Amino acid sequence: MVLGAWVAVTIATQFLGTELTNASQGSLLTVLTPIFAVVLGASVLGERVTRAKAAGVVLAAVGTVVVFAGQYDLTGIAAGNAAGVALLVLASLAWAGYTVWGVAVVRKYGALTAATYSAIAATPMLFVLAVVELAVVGRGVGSIPLSAGFLFAVAYLGLASTAAAWYLWYKGLEHVPAGTVAVFFFFLHPVVGISLGSVLLGEQVGSAFAVGSLIIGVGVWIVSRERAGDAGSN
Repeated sequence: MVLGAWVAVTIATQFLGTELTNASQGSLLTVLTPIFAVVLGASVLGERVTRAKAAGVVLAAVGTVVVFAGQYDLTGIAAGNAAGVALLVLASLAWAGYTVWGVAVVRKYGALTAATYSAIAATPMLFVLAVVELAVVGRGVGSIPLSAGFLFAVAYLGLASTAAAWYLWYKGLEHVPAGTVAVFFFFLHPVVGISLGSVLLGEQVGSAFAVGSLIIGVGVWIVSRERAGDAGSN
């Protein structure tokens, strides 16, 4: 139930925050998740945060800013809806909470069980929030278009972005610390996303993307090496 609540808060705040902000704000603020995860991992789980690991996280964060600076106008980050920014920050914190508090469940019952039951627990919570939203905006369930494109998008969000992604996320937690998992995903996420945008959508990438990706790679490598060293010492 606790993990389900984290999921519900994450999804609700992420989508509402995205609606109220712009693409650069939404993308850049997601890098707060690994920072929150490292801090919560240290305070809740007692995970070690060495100087090397901290340096790797900072370096990856710098690389992420460089990547986004090459793709977006970062002068627009400060503009926009303050409530939307606050919601995205809360979404990052909630996802870090879902990660950290899920460690004990994952390592006791397995990734698939933990992801499945947390999703089941989150469903009625999100249903209530969805009903409230429809009431607030004055729309009924019948106003939702049931076109082929809409159904495909919902199926993709449910099967790929939720079921598969959450399972693989928790599968990583079976083997490495929460902070390390978050660093791998959230700092490499923009690199993968922009690369796919270039290959599939023909979007242009510049030299800043290459430089930022290299910096991110070095930062993630430092964090992974730190983990390998911990494993060897244990």
